[in-house]
Amino acid sequence: MFMWKKLGKVFTPQEVKGRSWFKEFAQAPATLLFDDFVRVYFSCRPPADENGQYVSYSSYVDLDRTDLFKVRRVGALPILCLGGLGEFDEFGTYPVSVIRYHDEVRAYYGGWTRCESVPFNVAIGVATSRDGGETFTKQGNGPVLSYSPDEPFVLSGPKIRRFNDTWYLWYIAGRKWKMVDSRAEPVYKIRMAFSSDGICWTKINRDLIASRVEEDEAQASPDVFYAGGKYHMFFCYRYSSYYRGRENGYRIGYASSTNLIDWVRNDAKAGIDVSEYGWDSEMISYPHVFELDGKTYLFYLGNQVGRQGFGLAVLDGILE
Repeated sequence: MFMWKKLGKVFTPQEVKGRSWFKEFAQAPATLLFDDFVRVYFSCRPPADENGQYVSYSSYVDLDRTDLFKVRRVGALPILCLGGLGEFDEFGTYPVSVIRYHDEVRAYYGGWTRCESVPFNVAIGVATSRDGGETFTKQGNGPVLSYSPDEPFVLSGPKIRRFNDTWYLWYIAGRKWKMVDSRAEPVYKIRMAFSSDGICWTKINRDLIASRVEEDEAQASPDVFYAGGKYHMFFCYRYSSYYRGRENGYRIGYASSTNLIDWVRNDAKAGIDVSEYGWDSEMISYPHVFELDGKTYLFYLGNQVGRQGFGLAVLDGILE
């Protein structure tokens, strides 16, 4: 199994002052490396409105490359504005995945809208930055990956990668809504699409990761990279009901593949779990793996899916 050494919580959103759009949560960390710092994108929320409803924005924090616990800068504004009336991202941009491509940075994000019969729906949009990832311009007013007959709702959790000159987008797709104590809870599975340009996508229309804890297990945040002659995926999963506490909450899983389509799940190899106490004692989720200066790191969320921020672990050994 892999062995991750937890280094502690890196970023606490409640410590950031002077931003009306940013009160709590630092969700779904995604990195962009620079010469002397690491930019970590995340999604956050202002206070709820008078009806108890939230919106979500995405921003970033710059961490010193030689000391990832040293905050150098927090984005002064969201990287994207919310969508217009009736648009797919009217109420939120969460989560975000970024990638450099030639002289630009692309951000793929989940755009949220509110619903009446269920709490929300999500589709995936794309935006482009030409100033090094500080500000982004949306591709258009609609998503690049949306609902279809086989994926009727909740397309979210994008993770963008390029392998062998092909664009790959891992994401989650809703399979059903379950009523639990009069509350609609989503069940979603990990899926993939590929593209020659990163804009027009072909879905493979199949679930990639077999369920383990129950048939209605929900899976999210499929982070894929290549090392040791195969592809590795760290992701998170939870039960479909009563998952906001320790017993049924999110955990981090692992799978491997040689062709990006057929995956062998082996959660015992993931090498990281909840702590006995503290900020990540109830759940851990939304893993993001990155290599930096000869080491392999993992950013992840703790309790309440990142309400108090994200933490860092370092791999003891190599990925193989």
